[in-house]
Amino acid sequence: MRREGKTRRDFSEKPNPKAKSSFRTKQNEKKTVDDGKMRLNKFIANAGICSRREADKFIEAGVVTVNGVGVTEMGLRVSKTDEIKFNGQRLKSDPPRYVLLNKPKNYSGRVNSDSSTTSVMQLIKQACKERVYPVDKLNKTETGLLLFTNDTDLAKKLGASKKNIKEIYQITLDKNLSQVHLENIREGVFMNGRTINLDSISYINGKDKNEIGIENSNGGIKLVKQLFEKINYKIIKLDRVFLGGLTKKDLPRKHYRHLTQDELNILRRL
Repeated sequence: MRREGKTRRDFSEKPNPKAKSSFRTKQNEKKTVDDGKMRLNKFIANAGICSRREADKFIEAGVVTVNGVGVTEMGLRVSKTDEIKFNGQRLKSDPPRYVLLNKPKNYSGRVNSDSSTTSVMQLIKQACKERVYPVDKLNKTETGLLLFTNDTDLAKKLGASKKNIKEIYQITLDKNLSQVHLENIREGVFMNGRTINLDSISYINGKDKNEIGIENSNGGIKLVKQLFEKINYKIIKLDRVFLGGLTKKDLPRKHYRHLTQDELNILRRL
């Protein structure tokens, strides 16, 4: 039955050669992407040497060889079977891994710690065979979301001191936060030669006035600590409940999980 207002497509129309060409181009591009190879700078970054941008500089400087031949060409694609050497040392490129941990108390943020210290690395040692590292630090008393990866580009981006990535903390202070100081923080606190503004700060409903919720996308945990020290408060508990789109939903304390592709895409767009 024919619907009102609808017309059947005239299949006698000539196909658009540009559309066909565009489709072929996309297919060819897809074949190029799926050929099992990767850019040389990414291979070096995945090996944990440096970021992709820094890898380009090393390639240009002539310290990288592929199958025994010095390479200075940008954009060269290599396969896993190629022998890649950096300053004479053979590199092994691991696939990127992204592990999210809900860190408990009393675990050190140290990557290499002695046997007397319980490290967060012990909690994620079964997550993957590749060596992954935390993108930033939560100290022994701090809890919440901690991301581990061997993707040096993403780690450098998320761990940068000038990052603009939203984080949400629930903190407990050593004393009640006065209404005056709460309003002062909302208006901005001058320190380190500039005015520091948090995205949001409020008392936590149903809790004492020393339990505070904070949204911050400038400077991370270190800046928040400095801000409260400036007005003579000390943070005695801190729980990071949100990190760049990642949450603790269905992730109990002391447990970890791998990021989904959607979550990874969000982080890469930050």
